[in-house]
Amino acid sequence: MPDDLQIDIDRGSPVPLYHQVAQAFEQAIREGRLPPETKLENEIDLAKRYNISRPTLRQAMDKLVRDGLVVRRRGVGTQVVGPRVRRSLKLSSLYNDLRDSGVQPTTSVLTFETVVSADEVADRLGLPAETEVYHLRRLRSIDGQRLGIMENYLPLSVGTLTRESLEQDGLYNVIRRQGTDFQMAHQTVGATVATADQAELLGVSPGSPLVTVQRTALDSSGTAIEFGDHVYRADLYSYETTLMNR
Repeated sequence: MPDDLQIDIDRGSPVPLYHQVAQAFEQAIREGRLPPETKLENEIDLAKRYNISRPTLRQAMDKLVRDGLVVRRRGVGTQVVGPRVRRSLKLSSLYNDLRDSGVQPTTSVLTFETVVSADEVADRLGLPAETEVYHLRRLRSIDGQRLGIMENYLPLSVGTLTRESLEQDGLYNVIRRQGTDFQMAHQTVGATVATADQAELLGVSPGSPLVTVQRTALDSSGTAIEFGDHVYRADLYSYETTLMNR
C-alpha cells in the first residue's frame, strides 16, 4: 500500500467518519492509486495512520467489502480487488458494456475451431444433429485482471470469424458488421465453484465462487445465432436489475 495515500477527513461534517474513509479508499481504487491485488495495512496501523478509531476504520473496510472493492483473505489480509463489473439484464455485449463504463477489455482466444455440434449445442441452435459450427473459448480481462472465461458456439452462417478479429473486438460487434442482428435472448444466470482449470485461467483458488451465464441469442426472425456458456469471477462480476411493484 502506498505510504503517501492521503485521506481528507472533515470531522465537522454530518457525513459519518467511516463513510468518508470508505469514499476516499473507493476513489483511490477507481483512480488506480490502489490497483487490484494491493494489500492494505492491518486495521490497527490504518487507524493510527489516519487518526481514527479502530471501530470506525473497521466500518469503512466492511463497507468496501460489501461494495466488492476489497476482500479479506485468511493468511493474506485485506486486498484490493477493484471495482466490480455490474451488468443490467439486457441483451448487450460484455465488451461494449465494459468500454462504455470506461474500462479497457482485452481478449485472449484460447480455442478457435470448427467442430461437429454435440446434441445440446445443436438443440440450442436449432440445427440438425452433427452440424458443423464455430467453437470459441476466450479469456476476458479488464485492466490486466482476469474476469471471465467465455465459451461460444455459432452456426457457420453468421459469417467469417477469425482469431484476430475476436482478439481485437467483441463477438457481437464482429457478427453485426457482417449483417447479423441480435433481437432477443434466453438467458440463465447461476453460480458454481471454480475447477482447477478455471481457477488457473482466472488466477483464483480452486473452489472460488463463480457466476455462470448461459445464453442463446436470436435474430429478428427468431433464428438462434449464438449459444454461450460463460463463467465469471464472483468477486468482480454481478448482474443487477430493477424490480417494480405492479
